[in-house]
Amino acid sequence: MEEAGAPHFPFPYQPYPIQEQFMQALYGALEHGKVGIFESPTGTGKSLSLICGALSWLRDHEEKRRQEADRLLQGDGGTSLSISTTTSSSAEPDWITDFVQKKAERDFVSKLKDEELRRKKREEHLEMIRNNSQLKYALKRKVEHNILILSRGELNNPEEELIVAEYESDDESKTKNKFCGGDDDDEDDLVEEHITKIYYCSRTHSQLAQFVHEVQKSPFSQDISLVPLGSRQNMCVNEEVRRLGSVQRINDRCMEMQKNKHDQRLKEVEGGKRKRGASKAVCPYVGAQGLQTLRDTVLGAVRDIEQLLSLARETRSCPYYATRLAIPPAQLVVLPYQTVLHEGTRRASGVQLKGQVLIIDEAHNLSDVLSCIHSSELTGAQLCRAHSQLAQYSERYRSRLKAKNLMYIKQILFVVERLVRVLGGKCKVGQNPHSQTTQAATELLTINNFLFKAQIDNINLFKVTTTTTRSQPQHTAIGTEIGEGIDGFYGYCQQPDTESPPGQQGAAEDRELAASPMMQVEGFFMALTNANTDGRVVLHTQGSVAVSSMKFLLLNPAVHFAQVLKDCRAVIIAGGTMQPVSDFKQELLFSAGVGAERIIEFSCGHVIPPENILPIVLCSGPSGQELEFTFQNRDTPHMMEETGRVLSNLCNVVPGGVVCFFPSYDYSRRILDNWEASGVLARLSSKKKIFQEPKKANQVEKVLNEFSRTIQRCAVDGGTLSGALLFSVVGGKMSEGINFSDELGRCIVMVGMPYPNIKSPELKEKMAYLDKNLPHSGGRSPGQALIENLCMKAVNQSIGRAIRHREDYACIVLCDRRYSRPATLAKLPDWIRAHTHTHTSFGPAFASLRRVIHTHLRRNSSSYERKR
Repeated sequence: MEEAGAPHFPFPYQPYPIQEQFMQALYGALEHGKVGIFESPTGTGKSLSLICGALSWLRDHEEKRRQEADRLLQGDGGTSLSISTTTSSSAEPDWITDFVQKKAERDFVSKLKDEELRRKKREEHLEMIRNNSQLKYALKRKVEHNILILSRGELNNPEEELIVAEYESDDESKTKNKFCGGDDDDEDDLVEEHITKIYYCSRTHSQLAQFVHEVQKSPFSQDISLVPLGSRQNMCVNEEVRRLGSVQRINDRCMEMQKNKHDQRLKEVEGGKRKRGASKAVCPYVGAQGLQTLRDTVLGAVRDIEQLLSLARETRSCPYYATRLAIPPAQLVVLPYQTVLHEGTRRASGVQLKGQVLIIDEAHNLSDVLSCIHSSELTGAQLCRAHSQLAQYSERYRSRLKAKNLMYIKQILFVVERLVRVLGGKCKVGQNPHSQTTQAATELLTINNFLFKAQIDNINLFKVTTTTTRSQPQHTAIGTEIGEGIDGFYGYCQQPDTESPPGQQGAAEDRELAASPMMQVEGFFMALTNANTDGRVVLHTQGSVAVSSMKFLLLNPAVHFAQVLKDCRAVIIAGGTMQPVSDFKQELLFSAGVGAERIIEFSCGHVIPPENILPIVLCSGPSGQELEFTFQNRDTPHMMEETGRVLSNLCNVVPGGVVCFFPSYDYSRRILDNWEASGVLARLSSKKKIFQEPKKANQVEKVLNEFSRTIQRCAVDGGTLSGALLFSVVGGKMSEGINFSDELGRCIVMVGMPYPNIKSPELKEKMAYLDKNLPHSGGRSPGQALIENLCMKAVNQSIGRAIRHREDYACIVLCDRRYSRPATLAKLPDWIRAHTHTHTSFGPAFASLRRVIHTHLRRNSSSYERKR
C-alpha cells in the first residue's frame, strides 16, 4: 500500500525493487534541487528509470504550480495576497505602503493570468497538433511555392561581399544591430518563454537515439513534448551543403547562406535596387512559416533524429533551426554533451539552464569530456594557412577597409606570426611550412610564460577573442565579418604549399585541411583567456613547422562546470559504472563550490541473482607463477607464458565467447607475438576461433558480427571449437559501448592493471596541479589517487561489458594480485565487489569457475528439454 503523498511512477511493466528505489531517489533529488550521482548497472533499466522518475517529477511539479496559481488567482477579488515589497514601513506613510502592496498584488495576479493564458494556449495548440495528423502538411505546398520563387540578392561586383563591414561596439550594435541579423517580425512570433524542462545529454547520437526510443516505449510518450538536438552535420537536409562533408565546411556554408538571406531581406525592407552580377545562394529549407510548421510537428510527437530528418525532407523545412525554435516550449530536450557543457555552444543553440533540470548520462568520463571540450590544439600548418589567407585578404582590400578593421586584422596577424615563431618557423605567403625544419622537443609552459615566450603578453586576448569569435551571435564583432570574409575569400587566395613530403600524407592532415583555420585559431585564442593556474600549454616541435603543434591543456574542468551547477535547479550525473566517485566529487563538485549538503549518491545493485556472476581475483597461474603485471616484469617470458596457460585453461571449460582485455595496444602486440612463437596461440585456436580488435573503427562492427556468428555456429555444430576468443584493449574501441551479452561474453579476462602513462607531460602536469590545489586524504596524494582512479574506471568500463539482463551470467577474471588490495577492491562497482573472491592459487579459482559454468549449462539444458 502506497504512503499518502508518495509519488506515483507510471512504468511500462512492473518495475524491479531497485528501479523503484532509483526513481524515488531521483524524484527526491529533483524536488530538493540536489546534485545527484546515480549509478545503475547496465541491464537494470537505467534509462527507463531516469525517464519515468524525472517525468513523474515534472508532471507533479507542473501540477503544483497550476494549483498554486489557481489558489492565488482565486484571491483576486478581495483576498489579500502575501507579496513582500522592498518598501520600508518606517520610512513611508501607511497609505504609500498600502498602495505599493496592492500594486504589487495586482501586477503579480496579472502576471499569473498571462502565464496561465500562455500555458492554456500552448497545451491547446499541442493537443490540436497531436489530434490532427494532417497539420504537418498544411503549409507544405506554400513552402514549396516559396522555394520556387525565392529571389537571390545580386551584386555588381562579386568581391563586394568579401569586404568586412565596420566593427561596432556592443553599445552601437544595440541601436544599429547591423550584422547579427535582427529578427524579422514574422520570426519574432517563433520566440517563446522557456517553460520548466529537463535537459538530457549523453555522449553519442546513437545513445541519444536509444534514449528517445525508450521514451517512446514509456507511459509518457503521448503526453510529453520532446525535442532532439544535433549538429548541422547530423541534421542538415540540404544535399548541396551535406556534400561538403566536414563539420566546419557545413557550418560555414550554412551560416553564409543565412547571412545572404538576411542581407537580401534588408535590401527588400530598405528598398534597395537589385544589382547585376553573381548571385548569393540562400537555403531553400529556412523560412519562418516552414520552420513554424516543423517546430509544431516536432512538439506534437516523440521522434528521434532519423524520424525527424525524414519528416523535414517531406515538408522541405530545416530541422536544425526548427528544433532550436522548439526548445522554449519543450518539456524534454535531448542533446549531445558538447551542446550543453560548452558555454558558447549552449548560448548559440538557445539552451537556457537557469532553473532547469540537467541529466548527464554515461558520465563516468565527465571530467575528461569537460577538459577535452575546452582544450584546443593548433598545428604549424593551420597557423601558416590562417596567416596566409588573412595577409592576402588585408593586402587585397587595404584601400577599401575601415581603419579600425585594418587595426584588428594587423593585430591578429601579429599574434599568429608570433605563434608560428614559437614553433621555430616564419610566416611568408606561399611558403611551404613542411620545408621549415625544427628540432624535436616537448616543452610545457604556464599560460603566462607561453605569452611571454611568444611576446604577445601585451596583447589583450579577450579583445582579440571577441573580434574573432563566431560562436557568440549576440556580439556584433568584427571577427564574424572577418571569418565570413576570409571564408568567402578562400577561393581567391594563393594558398601556401602545405603538401606533405611523399609518404607522410594521412587522414589527420585531410581533416586539418578540411577545417577552417580561422576557427581553429579562434579556439586557441579563447583557450588562452583561461586563468594562469587553470591550464598549461604544451609545445611539440618535431621535424618541421607544419607537423609541430601547440596544445592548450585544461587542468581545472570545474571552472567551466561551475556555471552549469549554479544555473540548474538540479543536476543528475548518471552512469552504469560511476565508481570511483571520490575524485569525481572533489575535482568537479567541491572545486566548483558545491557544498557536501547538496550532493547525494545513489548506487543500486544488479537485477541478476548472486549465482549468475563470479568475479575472481587471480593472484597466480597454473604453475604457481605470481601474476603481477608491473612495468618491470610483465614482458618476461615466464609472465607471458603463464598468462597463456591461464587463458588456455579458461577456454577449455568456458562455452561461447571469451573476451580478453590487455592494458595497452603495445603490450597486446608484444604478448601475442610471444604466444605465436611459443605455440600458445595454436593451442588457443584449437578450442576457440581467435579474433582481434581491429585497427580501424569502421571495422569494429564487421569483427563483432563475425565473432557473434562464429559463436552461434559452434553452439549448433558441436564440433571441436566451443566458441570464439576476442583480444581487445582497455580504453580501446571495444571497451565501451559494446555489449557482450549472453553467449558473447561468458568470461571476461582482465590482464594486468591499465595504469596510464605516468611519463606523459600532460598527465604529470595534471598530477602536480591536483597535488597543489586539492586536499590530501587517505595517505595518498591527489595525483596518485588520479592514477589509480583512471585505471579502475577503465577496468570497470571493460568488465561491465558482460551481464546485460536478468537471465545473463558470466565470470570475470582479474589477473593481477594487486586487485586484491582493499583500496583497489573498494573501487569496483558495489554489485561486483560484493561477490568478488580472491584466490592466491589457481586450482581453487579454476574449480569454482568450472562449477559455476557447469551449473548453468545443466540449468540451460534442463530448460531446453522442458521447452521441447
